[in-house]
Amino acid sequence: MPNDVYDPPVLAPDTLRIIPIGGLGEIGRNMTTFEINGKILIVDCGVLFPEEHQPGVDLILPDFTPIKNRLKDILGIVLTHGHEDHIGAVPYLLKLRADIPLIGSALTLAFIEAKLKEHRIKPYTLQVTGGQEEKIGPFDLEFVAVNHSIPDALAVAIFTDGGSVLHTGDFKMDQLPLDGRLTDLRDFARLGEEGIDIFLSDSTNADVPGFTPTERSIGPVLEDVIARAPRRVIVASFSSHVHRVQQVLDAAHANGRRVALLGRSMVRNMTIAAELGYLKVPEGVLVDFKKAGNIPDNKIVYMSTGSQGEPMAVLARMVNRDHQIEVGEGDTVILASSLIPGNENAVYRIIDGLIKLGANVVHKGNAKVHVSGHAAAGELLYVYNILKPKNVLPVHGEYRHLVANANIAVESGVPRANTFLAEDGTVIDLHDGVAKVVGQLDLGFVYVDGSTVGEITDADLKDRRILAEEGFISIIVVVDKANGKVITGPEIHAKGFAEDDSVFDALKPKIEAALAEAAGNGVRDTHALAQSVRRVAGRWVNVTFRRRPMIVPLVIEA
Repeated sequence: MPNDVYDPPVLAPDTLRIIPIGGLGEIGRNMTTFEINGKILIVDCGVLFPEEHQPGVDLILPDFTPIKNRLKDILGIVLTHGHEDHIGAVPYLLKLRADIPLIGSALTLAFIEAKLKEHRIKPYTLQVTGGQEEKIGPFDLEFVAVNHSIPDALAVAIFTDGGSVLHTGDFKMDQLPLDGRLTDLRDFARLGEEGIDIFLSDSTNADVPGFTPTERSIGPVLEDVIARAPRRVIVASFSSHVHRVQQVLDAAHANGRRVALLGRSMVRNMTIAAELGYLKVPEGVLVDFKKAGNIPDNKIVYMSTGSQGEPMAVLARMVNRDHQIEVGEGDTVILASSLIPGNENAVYRIIDGLIKLGANVVHKGNAKVHVSGHAAAGELLYVYNILKPKNVLPVHGEYRHLVANANIAVESGVPRANTFLAEDGTVIDLHDGVAKVVGQLDLGFVYVDGSTVGEITDADLKDRRILAEEGFISIIVVVDKANGKVITGPEIHAKGFAEDDSVFDALKPKIEAALAEAAGNGVRDTHALAQSVRRVAGRWVNVTFRRRPMIVPLVIEA
């Protein structure tokens, strides 16, 4: 990695082409396309959340380039579960073609329908459950119940004339799930007996030895933390983590506390989950946030978003004193989620900020308040031994996770040549049980910045980083059109410098000398003169301040 870019050949009849569009080499943007005989099926369509080096970006989408001109050939989008990294980009794809059918479980469809309502899109949907079979054009689908950190998750088996696929989505093998819904290993075993030509498996925890602890082990810890909290308790989690919210409701109820939900997405998702019966709300526990202020501090729990340090989420706003709830001495804050790679610094800043305000912060590092939703190495090995797939394509993870997953497959007996360490845009063709890499597409990140989608480039982000880290200098000079001599200026203004603008007085003669030299050489083009100013100023600032700010020179003829 990265692989050289080259176009795949024309797809042969009765051959299944698999292209991971997102989710390989990253935690998020999960999306894979399957094509056979001119028809396309998509599994998942998620977003990636920006990191610190992507200032101003709200979301990152998969690159839809391979399917943009094939929209009419798409028969449907299978959504394995309702987390943002699997459904968050659906509105942006449906803006290209609104009637692509969405296929998923009841809770998953309810979450995406609520999201699409905000985008004013009413989707076509097909609700499915574990054990159900559906025929969508040349794709015969079978859905398998899997256990994850959100209810109603599904794996999908895809049968075609080119071969058979099992795509796990996100899963783990919790043997004591809160909702009693196990990963259906009997179905996995039956599919393995029938023969799986290529297995696409969740890699997120492939480098973690052993087995992921049970969700049930968290309940008593939450109950104990809440019981010992002297004042208010604020729990931060993902807005779609129904199981964790259930445990918080139960723990609060056991300690005689009420619960107020904070954050638009949290309120929306939990309202849906409760209406559909996935969230069992104890009588009288939930209270509207507006009325929560009247409840004594030792009788309230706030359930909020912001566990990843997102700047606009509730928890970050509390730290910045930009929220109605003012965190203070004696308050307890529980971060009930794992750290998504890339978010560590933002989360630790939130933790430090809360502690400075006097809060007791409980997180995965100092208490068992979260377990992962993904299968660890021991669980993956079990699944490989049950399925005995011919080929393996690890998906959903950063590169180290994909490598770890591939190594587990090889340990279980899958030939190394049949495990594919791919990246976004790798093209794999499957025919008669034989899989091979036949192309590598050049796919990039698509940035959402406010209402702008796909217009922001990596060069724009580099400019933003320079502005944030190095500062900005504008230089305005008016020159005589006839002889190129300086009439007015240079006028220099800086932003992001501690020093007064007067420190640039030493630079002005150097700029004037450079312009005089250029004029003497017959240079009259204002762009060329501006470049000369930029070079001189850049060298001087670098030597003087050891900085490389953005320099914007403007040379005007008069």
